[in-house]
Amino acid sequence: MSSQNYRSIAQKKLSNLQSLIPKAWRLPSIPSPLPLDVRPLIAQSNILTAAELSITSSHDATSLSQLIHSKALTSEAVTIAFCKRAAIAQQLTNCLSEVLFLPAIEQARALDAEYHRTGKTRGLLHGIPISLKDTFKIKGYDSSIGIASLAENPARENSALVDILIDQGAILYCKTNVPQTLMALDSMSHLFGRVKNPRNRLVTAGGSSGGEGALVAMRGSILGVGTDVGGSIRIPAMCNGLYGIKPSTQRIPFSGQELGLLPGADKLGLQASAGPIATSARDCELFLKVLADAKPWEKDPGVAFGGWEGQGDLGKKPLFGILRTDGNATPLPPVAKVLDETVRLLRQNDVEVVEIESPAFRKCQSLANSFFGMEGNNNMLDMLEKTGEPLIPWLSGRLARKKPLGAAEIGKLHARKAELEKEMLGIWKDKAGRTIDVLICPVAPHPVPEIDRWNGVGYTSSFVLLDYAAGTLPVRDFVEGDLHGELPSDAQVLGSWDKRNRELWNQNTVDRNVYLNTKLSVQVVAPRLQERKLYQAMALIDEILREGGKEMDKSKL
Repeated sequence: MSSQNYRSIAQKKLSNLQSLIPKAWRLPSIPSPLPLDVRPLIAQSNILTAAELSITSSHDATSLSQLIHSKALTSEAVTIAFCKRAAIAQQLTNCLSEVLFLPAIEQARALDAEYHRTGKTRGLLHGIPISLKDTFKIKGYDSSIGIASLAENPARENSALVDILIDQGAILYCKTNVPQTLMALDSMSHLFGRVKNPRNRLVTAGGSSGGEGALVAMRGSILGVGTDVGGSIRIPAMCNGLYGIKPSTQRIPFSGQELGLLPGADKLGLQASAGPIATSARDCELFLKVLADAKPWEKDPGVAFGGWEGQGDLGKKPLFGILRTDGNATPLPPVAKVLDETVRLLRQNDVEVVEIESPAFRKCQSLANSFFGMEGNNNMLDMLEKTGEPLIPWLSGRLARKKPLGAAEIGKLHARKAELEKEMLGIWKDKAGRTIDVLICPVAPHPVPEIDRWNGVGYTSSFVLLDYAAGTLPVRDFVEGDLHGELPSDAQVLGSWDKRNRELWNQNTVDRNVYLNTKLSVQVVAPRLQERKLYQAMALIDEILREGGKEMDKSKL
């Protein structure tokens, strides 16, 4: 065991984090109890000027890029505004793990001077503040992933993605909180505390990119980078009412991150990928396009060759498929309802949508689960034991030591995966043999649940197993009219995942009113390495949903 206890490490880490927030940016007092929605407290604090509130509230990264390029705004002004807002977000939601405010402001000033001197910007991300999940390494800063024994161990070099973002002019100003070990769907650690959902502090902010989700929901960032191996971009995006895209592997540089695994262990199982969490669909495109066109394969050998234009095209007459269930957990009434509303609006706008059923899909989650923890969780648990650190509530009863799988057992899993990948190819054809461009399905079979009650990941981990590109977009608010639907009384319980899912709607086990002040979202899925097609579909759906919003507002009451 380490000479330091996890509590003393956490105390020191939090004290250092607090010290890096300038006194002028600290809230004079924090209401107790906090309001359900903490977002209005930012403007009420009077810490941001009117101009800074406008910068952080009225724009996405795409529009800010245009304003910086036209010299209507400076990189320094934009960076200071987001640093201040991120500082407030941290005080209200525990969303940060590392603070780089002063170096970020210095970098922004240098970029402004460079632009003034040369008349050229670094690229589309010039002067845009971007937040990063704690897993990404920035030289001189920790990547502790919520584990005390990994704290006080600053990185010696940058992750590949970090170098590319800096080359493209991005301002890296903070890293964000994650759950202990990254292996939880609620972002809490003994090191930094629990990430709170800014929209509704009674429900989860999601995991494992929960800090990113909360920070972007507070608009302390408008473009952040998360990672996803089971849903860790898409779940926080859903929980916080945001846009998020999980690319296929080999698309975005992933090397050089802290994952808490033995060297090379991440190559044996399911491959995680990095992607954007944003306040708009077009900012997801901005991120993906910039990265694709920056020749990332020159920085990370694990990235596939090919620019943005080669990542698929939706075409003028796309064919969408609606996949209503994974066959393991029946969507609860509000989720089924928002799928119906989305399909209806698409069809009203001349987008063809066909029903899709896939018996093979129900096999995906159990196989994906078999890949998780192949190493037996032993390295993670060893790191916790070094400082006497106990498991967080979500992991207690879920994470235990097991015998690591041998080469033959891992080979059998990959053989099953290959068979299932082939079987699932049929999902991309309708009954007439036409090619389906994208699928629409739930992100989860339930609304955003209470803290520590997110359980199954079949609707998200399945697409990691298959390596399909997948994204989340918000549809509308959960409203009073959504409280009253019921599952058919004779509906068969499909298994343990379905049983636990139904508990999130059973009025004996949950007060449904907790779902008010959350967003209902849908997931969009494209074939492997078709990120451009995925974005185009998400943008089309988003445009139709926004234009049809008034009609939906009437129909849902």
